[in-house]
Amino acid sequence: MAKPVVIFDSGVGGLSIYREIKQVLPCVPVVYCSDMVGFPYGPKPESEVIERTSCCLNALAVQFDPSLAVIACNTASTISLPRVRGELGFPVVGVVPAIKTASEYSKNRCIGLLATPGTIARSYTDQLIDDFAADCQVIRVGSSELVQMAEQYLRGESLCDARLRDILAPFLNAKPRPDAVVLGCTHFPLVREALERIAPDIHWIDSGSAIARRVISLLAGHDDQPAQTAGQDHFVHTGKDGLADSLALERMGFARISSLDLGSCL
Repeated sequence: MAKPVVIFDSGVGGLSIYREIKQVLPCVPVVYCSDMVGFPYGPKPESEVIERTSCCLNALAVQFDPSLAVIACNTASTISLPRVRGELGFPVVGVVPAIKTASEYSKNRCIGLLATPGTIARSYTDQLIDDFAADCQVIRVGSSELVQMAEQYLRGESLCDARLRDILAPFLNAKPRPDAVVLGCTHFPLVREALERIAPDIHWIDSGSAIARRVISLLAGHDDQPAQTAGQDHFVHTGKDGLADSLALERMGFARISSLDLGSCL
């Protein structure tokens, strides 16, 4: 039986990464794990995020024996990768803000970063900007509220355009207005259509397609990937059964939904 690809996130934002991977690798089995008990990661101390990420990925490794894992969370990726790469016996792919892509796209040399407050303030983000967008004006907007809005939207709640405009105001009111904005949280591509409706002149950029290409590269040469029928992926989450019932996961391709046993590591 083929080893699955594990996608891990604090919530459901990583479903944007899942969607990108399934578009290019529809037959590869996927286990998506949402740490619903730990959500959201953004406001948490770095040490707690590292411990939760390590605990969950190690439990997933024991239960599912994956070929590789994707940490589909910018917050967890920027601080947890060294720890988990040293612990796990398979590749771990991280997600980082696509600053380089935005800089390459920008014509007016003004770009934006829309992420969690932790991500926009992290030294890792400063280094990305210094390395790839030193000649750009970079407008940073941190929003934990938009993470919650994206989660609620995926559960069927409507978005409030007025609140979205308030969150995006630093971009909309800037002179010059950024011509490219990086979606530095995997939750945000879930509401891309709303962002494009409010600011159609801005090019909204995320890391999803780049992550999918990286997964393809890492799986190249694996002969154990079978022809899997659609709709056989597995969604697991921390916490009690039933927490994911409002997500309509079957329509996304998940055949199984269950809770993850973390043992005593948290």
